[in-house]
Amino acid sequence: MAPKAATGYRRTDVGVIPEDWDVQSLTSTLAEPPGYGINAPAVPFDASLPTYIRITDIGKDGRFRPAPQVSVKVNGAHAARFLLRPGDLVFARTGASVGKSYLYDRRDGTLVFAGFLIRIAPDPSRLRPEFISYYAQTQRYWDWVADNSARSGQPGVNAKEYGALPVPVPSVPEQRAIATVLSDADELIESLEALIAKKRDIKQAAMQELLTGRTRLPGFGGEWQAVHAGDLGRFGSGSGFPIRYQGQAQGDFPFFKVSDMNRDGNDVLLKKSANYITDHTRQLLGAVAFPPESIVFAKVGAAVFLERKRILAQPSCLDNNMAAFVLTHRRTDSSFVYHLLSTVRFSALASTTALPSLNGVALSSIRLPLPPLPEQRAIAAVLSDMDAEIAALERRLDKTRAIKQGMMQQLLTGAIRLPIPDTPPHESAEP
Repeated sequence: MAPKAATGYRRTDVGVIPEDWDVQSLTSTLAEPPGYGINAPAVPFDASLPTYIRITDIGKDGRFRPAPQVSVKVNGAHAARFLLRPGDLVFARTGASVGKSYLYDRRDGTLVFAGFLIRIAPDPSRLRPEFISYYAQTQRYWDWVADNSARSGQPGVNAKEYGALPVPVPSVPEQRAIATVLSDADELIESLEALIAKKRDIKQAAMQELLTGRTRLPGFGGEWQAVHAGDLGRFGSGSGFPIRYQGQAQGDFPFFKVSDMNRDGNDVLLKKSANYITDHTRQLLGAVAFPPESIVFAKVGAAVFLERKRILAQPSCLDNNMAAFVLTHRRTDSSFVYHLLSTVRFSALASTTALPSLNGVALSSIRLPLPPLPEQRAIAAVLSDMDAEIAALERRLDKTRAIKQGMMQQLLTGAIRLPIPDTPPHESAEP
């Protein structure tokens, strides 16, 4: 038997909510019935045509993130039926993306929504569009999607089923207050994202100048050498890693896989692994322990095209989908060479077979500009400082996103109530 709800709260189909909140089906809060988008082919982006929004153009964060932006050819009268208006939301109705949603933002331009999307037009006098948009980012909503999209074959939620979505409905002023707080959090997230993008652009420009010698740091002059990567070190492949040896959380050596590059804290230095082995196991497997400061990367498959490079923080083993560049030239700085190789597209050297792969001969032939060691270290220090600044901003961004998720959980369930400002004389249709 479920425990009794706290005083002032009650149990409902959407969980525990305040007693003065209502629960309504989405359909009962709409200004018009849900509608399907247009089935038309996308065409290359043309500023004279409406922009097309498809399932794939909606990010996990509910924003319009086209890659690339495309247009759609429709005549004016026909297009009008499918133009998104202020206050409109679209929900993905099929496939792996089912449940994703987007609240129309006029900054995204004139948008026509595609056939695998469903338009929802809330009546703002009953349900604020921005409130339901935030609710569609909660775990409670995604649990509902999972329960209602499971069916034979392709998962999906149709318009009628979306209409049956139970929604917690506080008063309109409280909806507005909740959405305002969460919108402020979104603005902070967007500002951090923009700052990180700017810092990355600055670093990229600095790399183009400093790593080519076009711009010299104060106190340095003289000629640079043109060398091949093979003159600075050797390339070595990782080893097979049978499943029965995987999963150990401790050991003498981390055993890195390509997926470990995605782990938090492994942005430049590879420090954390999902797998460790003892030296005894390493010898049994015949695995190479690559030395610290080796530069590692994916050498097989689609991961080659991600162009990720990392530096080993300690003696480590690699699985056979990875390789390492071990510096042997005494007058090279590993951080400088890492940044230098970050500008080289290894994928351009991959074989064109069904399974792309890199080989040591092609990699060893890469031509690199090499300044004297003191200048290498100075350049590496500048770029590493930029990396550290970007990493700190990314940690702040992650923390801000986590705080927003916590705020959503508290505010959209009524666990925390906000002071309600005076009710405006009338509700606008604008979100």
